[in-house]
Amino acid sequence: MSEPNRPIRPLATNRKARHDYHVLETLEAGLVLTGTEVKAARTGRVQLKDAFVEFRSGEAFLVGVHIGPYSHGNRENHEAERPRKLLLKRRQLERLYGALQTKGLTAVPLSLYLKGSWIKVEIAVVQGKKQHDKREAERRRELEREAREAMKAARSWG
Repeated sequence: MSEPNRPIRPLATNRKARHDYHVLETLEAGLVLTGTEVKAARTGRVQLKDAFVEFRSGEAFLVGVHIGPYSHGNRENHEAERPRKLLLKRRQLERLYGALQTKGLTAVPLSLYLKGSWIKVEIAVVQGKKQHDKREAERRRELEREAREAMKAARSWG
């Protein structure tokens, strides 16, 4: 049976990742979260800035993701920056681990979002950009923006 179209609601994005890295491949993974982590994430208290994927004893963990404390939590509230296990199929896990064995590649989260009632994370295999690559990307974006503005101005004259 086909899966019904579930609405996707973004909770957090890692904009710096696309600026600092060349994205080679992406995949979707689930996360193992506690109750207060889910409630805090749904309110948008998530930060992905310095997060990355780490392998421990054959399992993938998301390290460095900050999920702030839940405002209505009690003394059983979660720890803000604990490693969180990624839920991947065995084949996906092996493929990701194999890709990360290549020198210069790493895995970082691009976004955290609600898919239906499930919280998912988009993981990307990335390669670091050099400073001149960042400057070139900025220059290209600037030129595209200027071209769009020129086209818009030309349409309004005609």
